[in-house]
Parts: sequence; C-alpha cells; structure tokens
Amino acid sequence: MSHEGVGLRAVMRSAAFLTAGVLAVPALAACSADDEADRPVAVQDIAPASRDQIADGGTLRWAVDAVPATLNAFQADADAGTSRVAGAVLPSMYRLDANGRPQINTAYLESAKVVGTSPKQVVLYKLNQQAVWSDGREIGAADFAAQWRALSGKDSAYWTARNAGYDRIEKIERGKNDLEVRVTFSRPYADWKALFSPLYPKDVMGTADSFNDGARRALKVTAGPFAVKTVDRKSGQVRLTRSARWWGRPSKLDEIDLVAVARDKRAEALADDELDLAEIDPAEAERVTLAARHKEGGPLLGASATDGRHSPGTGSEKGTSGKKAATSESEEEDGKNAADESSGHEKSESSGHHASEKSDKKHEKSGKQEEADKSDKQDKSDKGEKKNEDEKSDDGAKDDTGDKSDKSDKSDKSGRGDAGAKGTGAKGDSASRSALSDFVVRKSLEPAYTQLALNGSEGPLADERVRRAVARALDRKELARVVLQPLGLPAEPVGSHLALAGQAAYADNSGALGNQDAKEARALLADAGWVPGGPVTEQKKTEKAAGSQGKKAGKSEDDRPGAGGTYDLGEDDKPAGAPRGPAQDPKDHAGRQEQQAGVRQGAHTDDQAARHLDGRQYAGRGGLPGAYAPKGTAAPAGSAAPAGAASNVLAKDGKPLTLRFVVPSGSGSESLRLVADRIARMLQRIGVRTDITKVSDDSYFKDHIASGQYDLALYSWPASAFPATDARPIYAKPVPAADGSLSVEQNYTRVGTDQVDQLFDQALSTLNEDEERSLVRKADARIWAAAGSIPLYQRPQLAAARIGLANTGAFGFQTPVYEDMGFLKKGVKPSASPSKSR
Repeated sequence: MSHEGVGLRAVMRSAAFLTAGVLAVPALAACSADDEADRPVAVQDIAPASRDQIADGGTLRWAVDAVPATLNAFQADADAGTSRVAGAVLPSMYRLDANGRPQINTAYLESAKVVGTSPKQVVLYKLNQQAVWSDGREIGAADFAAQWRALSGKDSAYWTARNAGYDRIEKIERGKNDLEVRVTFSRPYADWKALFSPLYPKDVMGTADSFNDGARRALKVTAGPFAVKTVDRKSGQVRLTRSARWWGRPSKLDEIDLVAVARDKRAEALADDELDLAEIDPAEAERVTLAARHKEGGPLLGASATDGRHSPGTGSEKGTSGKKAATSESEEEDGKNAADESSGHEKSESSGHHASEKSDKKHEKSGKQEEADKSDKQDKSDKGEKKNEDEKSDDGAKDDTGDKSDKSDKSDKSGRGDAGAKGTGAKGDSASRSALSDFVVRKSLEPAYTQLALNGSEGPLADERVRRAVARALDRKELARVVLQPLGLPAEPVGSHLALAGQAAYADNSGALGNQDAKEARALLADAGWVPGGPVTEQKKTEKAAGSQGKKAGKSEDDRPGAGGTYDLGEDDKPAGAPRGPAQDPKDHAGRQEQQAGVRQGAHTDDQAARHLDGRQYAGRGGLPGAYAPKGTAAPAGSAAPAGAASNVLAKDGKPLTLRFVVPSGSGSESLRLVADRIARMLQRIGVRTDITKVSDDSYFKDHIASGQYDLALYSWPASAFPATDARPIYAKPVPAADGSLSVEQNYTRVGTDQVDQLFDQALSTLNEDEERSLVRKADARIWAAAGSIPLYQRPQLAAARIGLANTGAFGFQTPVYEDMGFLKKGVKPSASPSKSR
C-alpha cells in the first residue's frame, strides 16, 4: 500500500499552536516565469492511436482501490473511483490538457466567458445544442441552478464536503434562450472555470434527500459517453456501458469495468487475466518489466521519459466477459517487503541488478564527497540485496494460487492459455511471467508531489530557524534522483507548493528559502540555541527528546521488521534498516488516499484531505535576507564541541535535538522509507537526530499526520489547475475555534501566516489572469520562506497496460478521454512512445 498520496479529509483540530515571528522580508516586484511554466517535466504515456486504428467493442477491466462509497463527487467520502465514474458519465465544462491547464469541453460548451465585471462579475455559458441527459431532457440553466443551491453552503441539510466558488454566486438564470446560462457572482471569482465540473442533473441536486442519498449507489440519469450499469459492492465491481444517448464521438469500448483490487495484489490479478489496466507500484512494475525481458530478451517495454522509445507490441481486439475471481496474496510480495526492510545488513552478491542501478553506480563515481558516496553505496547494496531476495522469492511464489480450473478455462476461451492455470515452483513462476509479458509498463509523472512536512505546532520545529535549518540541510536533487532515476523518469525537484512544471502558475520559488548549505544550517541552529556538546539530561525510555510528544510510547502493533518500530539515526552509525532498539509508538497511517477526492484534479475539500514573494527566482545561496532571524541577531558559526563531548550532538536546555520522523510500514511505501533514511543522514550531518518510527498503514495519516503527532513526515498533495481555490486550505493560518481548540483546515504542518492568506484572497478576487499568477507565485514564495513544508519530487505514475490497449495508461495531467480508449485492430502496432520532454 502506498502512502505517497494523501486524500483530503475532515478539518482537524489541534490543541495548541506556536508560531514564529512575522517574516522580515522586503516586498519585491513580480517577474515572469512563463519559460518555466510552459512545459511539464515528463510527458504522458498513453499509447496514442487514431480512432480508425481502434477496434469497435470490447471490455476494459480497470483496477481501482475500492468500489466508490458514493457516486456523488461533492460528498466527503468521494474518492478517485468516484472521480473515474463521474469523468465517464457526467458533463464537465472544462477538462485539463497535457500541461494541466483547463480547456473548454466542446462536447458540452460552445463558449464560456466573462461578459461583465461591473457592478458584478457575470459569466455567460453557451451550451452545445446537442447536449442532453440520458432521459432526453436538455442540459440547461435549471441544472446549473440546482447545483449552485446545493453547494452554496446556505442549506445545512445538504451533506456537502465543500462549497468553494459556489458560495460566491449570487444568482443563475436563463439567457436569451435555453442554450444560454448566465451566472452572476456576488464577489469576483478568478477560478470560475473550476465550477460545474462535474455537473449533476437537477434530479440529484434538487433536494437535500436526493443529494444526500440519491447518487450514492446509482446514477439513473447521466450525460456522458458511458452510463452506470451496475454497482456491485459484493463482487467489487462497477460496470459502465456505452451510452445510447451520447451525441459525441461514439465510444470505442462496449464496457468499462472498474474492478476493486488492492495494490499489492495487482500483479497477480494481471497475471490471472483479471485486469487489462492497473496503476502499480515500482515493485510490481519491475515484475512486469522482467517478464517482458524474459520473453523478448530486450529492454523495457513501454515508454521511457528518458529514452523516448516504445517497443512495439501486437495489436489485439479485446472482449472480455467481465467475470472476476478473487486473487490470493502473492508470496513474492512478502519476500520483497522482507528484503526491503532487512536491507543494509550485507553486501549484495547478485550481478542481476536493474539497469538503472548500474546507472546509479556510474552516477556515484562523479566526484561527490566521500560521505555522500558511502551513503549512496549503502543504498545500492540495499537495493541489490532486495533484488536478490525478490528473485529467490520468485522461485517459490504462487504455490497457493495454482490449479484454479475456472481461471484456466477462462484463459483458454480468451486465447491466452499460458496465462491461466499455474503450477508450483518454477513452472508456476514461468506461467506468471508468461502472462505478465502480455503487459507493458507506461510511465509518467503524476500531477502530485511528495513533500517533507515539518510540524510547527510545538517542540524545536515551532522555531522557524530550526525549520529553515532542516530545509537547508536537504539535497532535494539527490532525493528526487533516489526515487525517480531507477524508474527512468526525470529526477527534478519540485520548485513550487502551488503548481507543477507545465502549469501556468508554476515558478521555482525555492530560492526564497535558500539552497542546500550545511554550514548555514548549523549556524541557524546555533542562533536558535542548539549547540554541540551541551549538557544532556538522561531521557526516560518513554520520554521524547525535544520533538513532538506524540502518543505515549507503547508496544508495537507488529514487531516484524518493517511493520512498525522505532530507531534513532544519530545515536550510532548503524545503516538504515539495521536492527535497533525496541519498537515504540507505532499505531498509525490511513490507507492509501487517492490524489483527488472530487473529480477535479487537485480539488481539496474539508473532508477530502491528501503551494519568493513575487515569483522571482533567488539565485543566491543565502535565501531572503532577514527571513530567518530577528533583526540585529547574528547567525554565529558553529562552535567546537568541548573535550569529551559527542561532537555531532546538538543540545539545548539539557535535551538533545531529536526529531520524531514518522513513516508508513506497509508494502508500497518502500520509496518513502528510503527517502526518510536519506533525509535522516542529511540531518545527522548538521547535528540533528531523527527518531524514525515506522507505523501501521491504517493509522499513519489519521492518527499522526492529521492529529499533529509527528515532527517530520512524508506525504503528497495533488497539483491543481486552480491553486488559489484548492490550495488555500492547505496553507491557511490556523485560527482558534469556538471550543478553544485550533482549526487547521488541511494545514497539517500548523505553519501559516497572515500574508499568505491575504495573497490567496487577492488571487481569488482578481479577474486578470496575469495578476492572479503573480499573486499565487508570491504566496508560494512566502510558503517556502516559512519552511513548514518542503516539496521534494513529483510522484511517479506507473501503469501496467495490456499490449494493444490504446489511449490510456499514465495520463499525467490530462483528463482521460473515455470514448477514445480501446484495443487496436489486428495487425496495427502500438504507436511510438511520446516525444521526449522538451
């Protein structure tokens, strides 16, 4: 289970919040960063094909994490499955292009524009005259008005998760004819293009009862290329069938089946001919890659963001029955996890390293300092050992998954007998590899980024100088390389909290904080009173050092390596993953949360949780002058430790500087744990200890991140095409609630400033797009300077797709075009890979 994605959940409250002083940063003039914003780091990889190359008919079986709890995207428990259904069956006024920018959806709109600004903002929508609901009624003003009333926040009977933007509407009325809709705003709203996507029929939005319950388990009226046929929670499947009322380009597929399959079981489901398309984790991607190599004796099939090649596969028409069989848990995955968690004990003797690991070795010999070299060599040893264990695991995996006659029969009927019944041992492994060789890994970068969160509510990180010191110790380029380079993806650190490269608002504002500088980081810590060799009071076993108290230490839920436990990087020189002290305080992590809870990419809602000053880049290494220390306070150089004292231990008031670093323990989060270990080593170099606590997946987010029981943590936020609206709750300054607690919205770092709030408000209220971008970039620079969260890298997006499946895979920013998905006609070869990133 991966926990790099965080869904947006309910507003959480914290009992206390401490803040540093207002930043003493001079106002600076805005400048353009369009040269950075006009290109994504990696292009999408969907095997594009023209419609005349795609066969008519067939069923696409597409993995989802779970059957959606609701089909209403505006409810608190909506998830990515909800989004996928809504995208296929409901109107959307705008959709995102490959650069993550909103474009008008001509299937529903002829035009949409601001036609008045004084005295009120007025937007006029001109609808496609062919656009109708599946019951034959025209889409019109009544549907827009019903959705506005439901989401305005004025009627508490509607169980809505968010009302951003809808609360600014004053009225909605019919225009000159039934095809025109006039929307008048009470206050200017820059992100008006975010509204009415998706648009539900008035039958759903018209009353509180229908809104709350009418669209949870079914959507009787739709208006997309597909319609909802069945939602079967018992079998774990949602069936979408081609809509007879669709007026646009006819859907190539007869049916899309969304099949609930856990991420750690998807490789088995693919091999068992139960899926055609699935987002997968790196470990599963490697299995598919190895299967392709075993079959072809060649390089990785699929597009690479770095080599620009796409190995051709055979086209195949696909028409599956949609029957699903439960998959058993793979023993191979258990072997992988055990190998990953026990890595670091010995050098690998295997010569079968991944090609990217060889590339890593070459990279390591490029002249980095000796200390970094040792760290990287240890990582490679870890990876090599993990692969050895994986390959050993392969030989004995799937003993309990063979001899399934129903699956064998199904494979025979579909013409793929080698993907059916499995034997045991080597024969079973061979059958699995043969089946997986029918798939290709498509990869890009997901529209979401992983960040290091620093909890500023209490402890050492309540001091902005300590947060800035932690940030200045990080080599973000190296952290991105560790995760992305082995996958063949561009290893570029993210430069903005509020947008990603390719989006209009993107600019690299990290200069507002300053580049990596260990000497400056040590000086900041000294200025905050943390000095080497200070007296240290002996800590009780259950007492935290100087970090967040968190929960009282207790027995681990699971004492197996990797399942939970605590170790302190800084008290000895043991490598990451080596056995350490007894497990402490593990009870945590909310299961993988999808990158978006509503349909719109990056939309952040109160119940659906998971971006410098002026957009100018600061080339200097010192960051913004005066941004980290009180006026007139010098930042002294590090002082030598007294004789006999531990030279690399910082202390203050009798306590060592130790930060509690919480990471998830489950399978699929290996990369997060690897990054956490790297960060811990970087912090050790400036005298900061890290107490790394591995906690259970089920409570990581809800019991630690959302509740503030951590000092350092890794999780992700989705990028949004509308950052002024969607990112504000993430960075809003926490405010006191009526009950005396603190309302933090989705700002789980508890770090915020009045200036950032004001910049967001100004960006939301301007109708000048250039001015809005400038204000968003200023807000991002302020967020960097406050050092509450440090963007690290854009998340990898990996999808296993059946060879011959076109117009789907790793979508990147772009909204999927469901009607164009399908299987290539016989004899048609897959297209060349997407062009290299510019």
